[in-house]
Amino acid sequence: MFKEYLQYLKDNPNKYWFKAKLYGWGWTPARWQGWVVIFAFIAFVVWSGFGLESQTEPSATQLTWYFVEVALAVAVLMIICYKTGEKPRWQWG
Repeated sequence: MFKEYLQYLKDNPNKYWFKAKLYGWGWTPARWQGWVVIFAFIAFVVWSGFGLESQTEPSATQLTWYFVEVALAVAVLMIICYKTGEKPRWQWG
């Protein structure tokens, strides 16, 4: 299966940053630019979470803002994937 996945990612004549997943719906990084976007997203979510850790018990307002930040980060990630990737669709391999 891993060999099949690598072959699928190599077949990228349009140089998409993200290709549609081989199984299911969504995207997977297909080029180094896509991986940079994914790592930046993860770093932002982790960095945002460190602000909550500074206190023993974060307030409801802090938690609300954290979830708003994460939701906005997910929305930005999805927009980037949609603009620089294949059209997502259900695939079964």
